[in-house]
Amino acid sequence: MFLLLLLLVVIAVVSAVGLAGHGASTLAARRARDPGAGPPLRALAAFAGAAAVAMYGWGLLHVAGAAMESNGGAGSAPAPPCRMPGYEERALHVIDQSVSFLPLGFVCETSDGDDYTSDDVPGYVNPGAAVLALTAAASAVAAGYATELRARAAARNGGDRPSGHPRGPV
Repeated sequence: MFLLLLLLVVIAVVSAVGLAGHGASTLAARRARDPGAGPPLRALAAFAGAAAVAMYGWGLLHVAGAAMESNGGAGSAPAPPCRMPGYEERALHVIDQSVSFLPLGFVCETSDGDDYTSDDVPGYVNPGAAVLALTAAASAVAAGYATELRARAAARNGGDRPSGHPRGPV
């Protein structure tokens, strides 16, 4: 499980860097292509997506640390991440632990069928990743809508490209 978590962290880092590069290249090429609202919205979607993936990767690092800490050995029953202040009584009944990927967390399962999430993942990670992912999705939809409006305006103008376009008519 630990190696899978580390693999996911590497994938998150590569994805975040790729999305940030795409956002930067979209902004850099904006002047030559399209003066409309589409490119800035596409860049915002890429940057917000990169931030969401980076935030999720940060949470995965915390979960991987908790999984590594609970990986057997002396003093590992119950798992150290399950021994949180305020949960001492419940920690005595922990029989298993697992990893939750949505929302991110290290889950401690008790003998009575109940479970609770340890506080290893910072409280801002799950809501932050969700808000950034929703921002990325909304920006991508808005960019598509802006591009569609521009294409319809060009079609109404007799198939010519919108005024100010560097390549002139289609």
